Amino acid sequence: MRIISGKFKSKRLQAPKNLPVRPTTDIAKEALFNILNNLYYFQEIVVLDLFSGTGNISYEFASRGTENITAVDAHYGCIKYINTISKELDISINALKSDAFKFLDKNNSKYDIIFADPPYDFEIEKFEEIITLVFKNELLSDEGVLILEHSKHTNLTENSHLSYQKKYGGNMFSFFEKNSTLE
Repeated sequence: MRIISGKFKSKRLQAPKNLPVRPTTDIAKEALFNILNNLYYFQEIVVLDLFSGTGNISYEFASRGTENITAVDAHYGCIKYINTISKELDISINALKSDAFKFLDKNNSKYDIIFADPPYDFEIEKFEEIITLVFKNELLSDEGVLILEHSKHTNLTENSHLSYQKKYGGNMFSFFEKNSTLE
């Protein structure tokens, strides 16, 4: 995996092989950040990276100047790796070992961007639970967005908070906002 842009542009990172991860592809990540670049000043936002795995998305935000990043993953090895890379790059990522659902249920912070990349084999109900917890607990700022990465075979179009979707190969990004723009 590599960092696409910013301070650490083109930096390659090699995650340990024993981590249970599927990092977002460079092509999909670049496309996602091209969208976000038009919506946010990265230096001014608060980010939550759920199911963070290797920290791939968190590093991209940090490289672009985001200083307030929380990465949550249930696997100790993933959190350890994120902490190691954060120290190596001298960036501040608050990496927490926690079940994402428990974190969303107990947390009361506000985020401008919540990015979640759960396992692709999640049942649709688990994706819906993420969306429900984010909006029920009012975890997004007024202009905030929840972005779910999922398989193109996962249909989330019935959710009233869905704003839009972008497909990249087998990957899909679904964007959810307080006031959806879809009719």
